Amino acid sequence: MLDPKMFEELGARLSSIIAASPAADIEKNARALLANAFAKLDLVGREEFDIQTQVLQRTREKLKALEARLDRLENRPEPPDQLV
Repeated sequence: MLDPKMFEELGARLSSIIAASPAADIEKNARALLANAFAKLDLVGREEFDIQTQVLQRTREKLKALEARLDRLENRPEPPDQLV
């Protein structure tokens, strides 16, 4: 029967070989390159985007209410002249 410890050793050796291979270096370099490119793009995270979307929605609602109020004030009928 095969010894399970032998499989563990083989797995550990394969992992160390892959970690020391050029593929691991290429992956690290690619990740660093992409991280640098994303940093230059000045991107925002999803959480910040969602917060700003909510702020914009509230601002639009306030603007709409103010426009309606201004319209009511501008179109209010003038009171008749009072005779004294």
